[in-house]
Amino acid sequence: MTIALSDYETGAKYKGRYDDDLCALQERLGRILVAHIVHARRALIVCEGWDAAGKGGAIQRLTAGWDPRAFQVWPIKAPTPEEKARHFLWRFWTKLPGAGEIAVFDRSWYGRVLVERVEGLASEAEWRRGYDEINEFEAQQGYDGTTIVKLFFHVTQDVQDERLRARLDHPWKRWKVTAEDFRNRERRPAYLAAAEEMFAHTDTPWAPWTAIDGNNKKAARIAALTAVADRLEAAVPMSPPKVDAEVERLAREALRGAG
Repeated sequence: MTIALSDYETGAKYKGRYDDDLCALQERLGRILVAHIVHARRALIVCEGWDAAGKGGAIQRLTAGWDPRAFQVWPIKAPTPEEKARHFLWRFWTKLPGAGEIAVFDRSWYGRVLVERVEGLASEAEWRRGYDEINEFEAQQGYDGTTIVKLFFHVTQDVQDERLRARLDHPWKRWKVTAEDFRNRERRPAYLAAAEEMFAHTDTPWAPWTAIDGNNKKAARIAALTAVADRLEAAVPMSPPKVDAEVERLAREALRGAG
């Protein structure tokens, strides 16, 4: 399926009670993580999108109520020399979640068909082959029982510029701004073309894309967390775990008369 990012640029304000709805979503996501733990399920959450589009803020709120023993956030940077010497997917295999775990990727293997394509870091033959390699990689995870959620955070150029200016003006946020942000900005048309071709080739039944209108931060966070919750909840039994009989017996003995 082709996703037109121009359809995700309204920046409409969130109409609900943001704090209450965010809290409810985080409680729901907390139960979903527990369900993955007790049923030994795995999930991958992939976050792609523009610089300053809200990926980091959404990830912070997504994981705020999660037990740190059961999830990992992977911020993906440029590959090391050791990683460059191998197939581009090699470095991601060691980051895949185990049973009862969720892995969140802040950027991902889609760098092959986005950054590496646009910046000329992969040949045309390599990035074109990347579509099938990525689909097969994700299909392997899906067949093995891993749920995959893929989000693309989109903002207009005007909104991105406004946020970059605000970061530069904030003494504790300017560290986030790099020269690469502005090099990427100059290539926006090429990145748009690459993203829309990526959607057309890699939006699959086992790993569909969800585009997030990031022009309003609150609305984007609610949309992103809802998309994650809906997909993960549909893939794992959501009945609460029963108390282990032996634990219950020990608890009754230990706590008899306590309090």
